[in-house]
Amino acid sequence: MKLNNKRTIFVGLAFLSICSFWQMYDNVIPLILTKTFQLSETLSGAIMAADNVLALFLLPFFGSLSDRTNTRIGKRMPFILLGTAGAVVLLNLLPLIDNSYHASPSTGKMFAFIVILALLLIAMGTYRSPAVALMPDVTPKPLRSKGNAIINLMGAVGGIIYLAVAAVMYPSSKVQGLDHVNYQPLFIIVGLIMVASVFILFRKVDEPKLVAENHALEAEHPEWNLAQDDGSGSEILPAEVKRSLGFLLASIALWFIGYNGITTWFTTYVDKVMGQGLGEASTCLLIATAGAIVSYIPIGSLASKIGRKKTIMMGIIILAACFLSGFFLTTTYSEINAVMFIVFAIVGFAWAAINVNSLPMVVEMCKGSDIGKFTGYYYTASMAAQVVTPIVAGFLMKNISYKVLFPYAALFVALSFVTMTFVKHGDAIPEAKKGIAAFEEMDD
Repeated sequence: MKLNNKRTIFVGLAFLSICSFWQMYDNVIPLILTKTFQLSETLSGAIMAADNVLALFLLPFFGSLSDRTNTRIGKRMPFILLGTAGAVVLLNLLPLIDNSYHASPSTGKMFAFIVILALLLIAMGTYRSPAVALMPDVTPKPLRSKGNAIINLMGAVGGIIYLAVAAVMYPSSKVQGLDHVNYQPLFIIVGLIMVASVFILFRKVDEPKLVAENHALEAEHPEWNLAQDDGSGSEILPAEVKRSLGFLLASIALWFIGYNGITTWFTTYVDKVMGQGLGEASTCLLIATAGAIVSYIPIGSLASKIGRKKTIMMGIIILAACFLSGFFLTTTYSEINAVMFIVFAIVGFAWAAINVNSLPMVVEMCKGSDIGKFTGYYYTASMAAQVVTPIVAGFLMKNISYKVLFPYAALFVALSFVTMTFVKHGDAIPEAKKGIAAFEEMDD
């Protein structure tokens, strides 16, 4: 049994479009809020945090709703198509209002911008869980770590495409000194990327056919299914599987608290502790991202050999060790150096080991009809952490010391190791080698 890489790449186009959008949203919307509308950093930050708060409610709801949806084009595809269409229309209204407000400011225009921004976040929330659930829908359980590695890679490609477009269209030489920057062309191009990605996905992925094929394959392997018949014809999760799911979701929240604490506050941290600027800090984070990108595919293959849980726990140990190293390096040296670049590259590898395997472990525990709901559980745990950790870490740094950031992150990552020890389900079962392949493995 082998993963259909080409098909998984097509499935990953939905995530590519989503990540391209969020990369632009996180980069451009704060600039519009603070420069055009002259909002304070605090109020702008609160608006920017709204997507994580909304995600706590929208992602589980629409993930579960897509499970119960049956159409001629599938369960997930209607949400992906309609959500993308709505998002692209709303997305391109924002720069129109931005430009209009700059020309002639009014409270009504600012209110309209905020309302459209909220509707845009809702539109994006309607299809993220269904888009991510599509991969496990069409991928056999033992291959989902490899599949999720490709999905993560496609998401990274989406972010890179946006960054490349933005770098070409808006270099400092063009925007420096301008009273106002017109972002309409950039928003149009990102909208086209989203539409093109989802159009190709729709044309190349026959969701109902592929889901039926996957269900037939899983019916031949009842050992893959952790749910049990309750006697009435419906399936329930055994108590021990629910316990594993609870500990796994706790683990996800804990490592996101640690990791997102670093990614949120690192630029401020190196400014206060080391006296280094945004460029040096961004380079470290970029190296961590690059380290994750090059690790996605190897990590997916490693997990299929040694198991998801072992791969995750290896990643947790390495990540916690890197954060502790980061504390000593940043408090010992006054400049970011090559050793720190190496540590952040390893951070990327460790994060890939964790991130590639966590969603497949969650959806491994559900029956096929609940994949969207369980995908929503995953996002609830991760988004809740991303809402809480900027506030908690910021409070600790302000009231204790900025130097608390790395120990804080290392502690929560280490705690996720403890909770992961109680996770007994959701791992991939390596396939036994047969025939000549078995002898080849013995010779390795």
